[in-house]
Amino acid sequence: MIVQPTVLVVDDDDRILQLMKDFLEHDMFHVEIAHGANEARKLYENADCIILDVMMAEQNGFDFCREIRISSEVPILFLSAHSHDVDKIRGLALGGDDYIVKTATPGEIVARVKAVLRRTGSRQKVAKFGALELNFSTREVSVHGQEVSLSPREYDLLQLFIEHPRQVFTYEHLISKFWNGVGDKGTIRVHINRLREKIETDPNKPKYIVNVWGIGYRFEGK
Repeated sequence: MIVQPTVLVVDDDDRILQLMKDFLEHDMFHVEIAHGANEARKLYENADCIILDVMMAEQNGFDFCREIRISSEVPILFLSAHSHDVDKIRGLALGGDDYIVKTATPGEIVARVKAVLRRTGSRQKVAKFGALELNFSTREVSVHGQEVSLSPREYDLLQLFIEHPRQVFTYEHLISKFWNGVGDKGTIRVHINRLREKIETDPNKPKYIVNVWGIGYRFEGK
């Protein structure tokens, strides 16, 4: 099974930590949280990306970034309540990869994390099956080199299939995993059909997600 990129969020505000964790986990990132630099020292070596608050009580983010850069090139995105250019310039000069103001929307924050991972190539995990390509770090899917737009649920379904090639997933399993047990075979079929329309050359003769009649589906990509 392919492990999702780990984002370490460092902040001394519990509310911010939980919000960031919720935003990122919704996009299928693995998230670790640290209440300041002391906790983060034990975690950052295993992170693929760090979101680092600038203003923290025990050690500010700029100083902690300087410390991290002695031994690691892990991507760092500063998170700050201030939008002053001087702070942005200082953060980037210290080795930060981006600077995010806390008023940014959840969608923007997730997009900035994905952009940094794309630029740095940090442990990106890409699966390719013929014309179909899926980037686990950025949750991007392309067919014949053209990016296709999937809904979060469609992406999650595709990722599950790709991570478990040729494993049969029953209707019951998929309903339990993605719809909390509320739904039926028709719910699954609608989503699978939409997904096929986006990734299959001929949705009526699928070569990736195939039916296991009366049971469910499996992924046939090689």
